[in-house]
Amino acid sequence: MPALVIGPMLRYVDSASASIFVETEEPCEVTVEAGGRPYKSPTFTVHGHHYAFVDITDLSQEAAPYAVKLDGEEVWPLEGRPPSRIRLFPAEGPRTIAFGSCRTSVPHDAAHILTHGHDVLRSLGVHLAKTDADPGPDLLLLLGDQVYADGPSPEMLEFIHSRRDTEPKNEIADFEEYAELYRLAWTDPDIQWVLSTVPTAMIFDDHDLRDDWNTSLTWRHQMAKTSWWQRRVVAGLGAYWVYQHLGNLSPQERADDPLLRMLMESGEDGAAALDSFAARADADPSSNRWSYARDLGHSRLVMVDTRCARQLTPRNRRMLDPVEWAWLEDQASQPADRLIIGSSIPFLLPEGVHGVQNWNEALCDGAWGPVVARLSEIFRQAVDLEHWAAFRRSFDDLARLLIGLGKPVLVLSGDVHYSYVSKARTGPVYQIVCSPIRNPLSRVLRWANVLTQFGVATLVGGLLARMARVPKPPFRWGVIKGPWFQNAIATLTFPEAEATWYDSTGDDIRQVGSVRVE
Repeated sequence: MPALVIGPMLRYVDSASASIFVETEEPCEVTVEAGGRPYKSPTFTVHGHHYAFVDITDLSQEAAPYAVKLDGEEVWPLEGRPPSRIRLFPAEGPRTIAFGSCRTSVPHDAAHILTHGHDVLRSLGVHLAKTDADPGPDLLLLLGDQVYADGPSPEMLEFIHSRRDTEPKNEIADFEEYAELYRLAWTDPDIQWVLSTVPTAMIFDDHDLRDDWNTSLTWRHQMAKTSWWQRRVVAGLGAYWVYQHLGNLSPQERADDPLLRMLMESGEDGAAALDSFAARADADPSSNRWSYARDLGHSRLVMVDTRCARQLTPRNRRMLDPVEWAWLEDQASQPADRLIIGSSIPFLLPEGVHGVQNWNEALCDGAWGPVVARLSEIFRQAVDLEHWAAFRRSFDDLARLLIGLGKPVLVLSGDVHYSYVSKARTGPVYQIVCSPIRNPLSRVLRWANVLTQFGVATLVGGLLARMARVPKPPFRWGVIKGPWFQNAIATLTFPEAEATWYDSTGDDIRQVGSVRVE
């Protein structure tokens, strides 16, 4: 009898439909029974793994419990667990949007709790499973580093070492290892349950592929010289397409995807087609779009690819290449009460850090000569100077675009391993950061971040930028809340437009801070 490997995961949801994702041990027909009706889909196959998306329609606005069957045999819900439910969005849009980033998949034993803290996503699952009073968020945005391909857990390393001793010895190498990485990330019972009942939308960051992914043209050249990177990036983007990207799409968008359509129609293992697609997406970012947008009723949500779509040309670096930028301009102009942008890396860093990144980019581009440029590239990679501020032209373009909209803009981000809120001084543009879900900085690094990013950088960042003759940004901003350094998940509630952060007590969550963001 077929069995589940991953899932069920509740992915795309709107006011009329929902989509369930599963990975199964064998090819089979997947049935989701919800609202008194069966909805079916066959699996498709890549690299010997079998997947299905089942789209559900004609549900009422009431929460609908659902069951999953594989070839007619029920495999979900699990005995002793609460039922998983599908809640469609109200017509006016989701009331609560949760978000966060940077979640490692190490064990939940005492030793790893000591080093990595409690997993707040897991604690959210425990909290929701034991109470009917809190229905949970209507949507969960996972803003990058859903998996760490360059920092596997002990269990993942054991799997790697059992099958090879080739480079990269302590990192993910191919699709098979990515499949195991995602399995370990999403099959803890409490994680599995919360992902079955809370819809998710995702975007990658660097560790989903590798630290500093596409930070510069020099970085790409360095990685191209290795014996293993090409296989890794092809596997990483292919796995991302299956495990994360497809679930971001509406049923119609997924039906229109030419690669998925080919895989569903062929009935054969589509490994070669998937690898070809992924290699092309890496070599030519304009061949594919990872960014996506959704109408949430009260808001327009735009999730932006800030990694693969970069233009890395020295002295003309862009966070988004011209094709992607034109798409973002169009999405931002769509009618909505507010614009919510999901950017894995923060747009508004503390001002001093912004100045340091401006300065470093100018030096890498030769402002102080070729020797300093080479040293500055080393510094850029060593301390992760790769945010919007390190792509000054794109920062300035986006700043002018957002401030000119004349309506609230909420930029949601992660990456930096602390949480904070910044606000533009001249308009309702907010940067709201929640990071990490589970991967905290050590106490030493927390204090180092406070001293450098909120202390030293504040004093010298602007001065360094002026010394490199960097133009001033289009507007100024300041941190109005934070920083917090503990593991956390944040929520946005509507219509109040309030941001709230929660950490973990181990078997529950608790509020640690909140702020109005309009």
